[in-house]
Amino acid sequence: MRRCRRCHLPETYETIEFDEDGVCNICRSTEHKKVIDWGARKELLDALVAKYRDKSDYDCIVPFSGGKDSTFQLYYLMKEYKLKPLVVRFNHGFMRPTVRQNAERTLKALGADFLEFTPNWKLVKRVMLEAFKRKTDFCWHCHSGIYTYPLQVAIRYNVPLIFWGEPLAEISHYYDYLNDEIEYEDEAKFNMCRNLGITAEDMHGMINSPEDPVDRRDFIPYTYPALKELKRIQYCSVCLGSFIPWDYTKNSEIIKRELGWETDELEGVPSEINGHGEKIECFMQGPRDYIKYMKRGYSRSTQITAFHVRNGRMTPEQALPYVMNEGKRPPSLDVLLGYLGISEDEFNTIVRATEVSPYHHDYSRTDEAPRLWDQDLWHKEGGAGDDEASRPRVFLKVV
Repeated sequence: MRRCRRCHLPETYETIEFDEDGVCNICRSTEHKKVIDWGARKELLDALVAKYRDKSDYDCIVPFSGGKDSTFQLYYLMKEYKLKPLVVRFNHGFMRPTVRQNAERTLKALGADFLEFTPNWKLVKRVMLEAFKRKTDFCWHCHSGIYTYPLQVAIRYNVPLIFWGEPLAEISHYYDYLNDEIEYEDEAKFNMCRNLGITAEDMHGMINSPEDPVDRRDFIPYTYPALKELKRIQYCSVCLGSFIPWDYTKNSEIIKRELGWETDELEGVPSEINGHGEKIECFMQGPRDYIKYMKRGYSRSTQITAFHVRNGRMTPEQALPYVMNEGKRPPSLDVLLGYLGISEDEFNTIVRATEVSPYHHDYSRTDEAPRLWDQDLWHKEGGAGDDEASRPRVFLKVV
């Protein structure tokens, strides 16, 4: 496969293009990030905060998983602007223990009101399977819910300002720094980049049947609010990373120092390249990254080292061994198969049909990634350890 000469992202990466020097558009966009007038952007943020401060019971909504990005955005807004936020979490069902502890520590340290919503698990399992069969992405409920539910709360509490964290310009070319524009989280972006092209109404129609009916109301948490309702509160939904330069490593160091935020293992990724705690909040991240490797021939290690190369923390030569050594089967795949109710052969058949040329996956590979320290603590179903031995126990965490 052709890869970026600088960051090693391959030609199968979504939205990638290469210039005459063999450097990808994500790298070129990051170069432009360095010449953006961030002082002027900060003044825009000052004005935005001043416009919405003290206009309702809360100054803003902060969607929050407890991962590095949402923790930093909450910390920054409360420390820099003394805002009173309503912190909102859509619980996708796969929260890991360390992230739960991080969230509790953060909320107590900062002193913020917190609202958490956990959707119907039986419905979640049905939409996971449907989305996987159609898109080889079992996370439709998460992709949709984490963006729709906070907006619904904003309407309910009449809080128009919603702050998200990282801009998409950091990771794809759907949006980039070259246009020098503020990145809004609106319905157009939701339908293009977030919900796999499947609305809540679509998904209801896909899984509802006379034999196994689904209550339409169960899809309300996944439904993007009507524009007239958003206009009524004069909503403004923006990425904080459009106003201040977003740096995963620096942000992570700040929340570790100021909030005691802790990182964790990430399945299939060597810990020495993930000191900033990428994607540690979800215990299904291993299978997600494995599917990506089976389809496109790259995985999380390539994405992480690409960040480090673009930010001058690693050379392309130092990154290459990690790129070449990824793609191992995650032990957590057994847990996912239990949720989906399918065999690994059925899983492989579905993924094989969506391979992105020119990559072709070698299904004879048998190497397996190390098991995460907390896997025995997770909920399991369908014979994937749903027995006495799998019930919660206390384990030593080794990071």
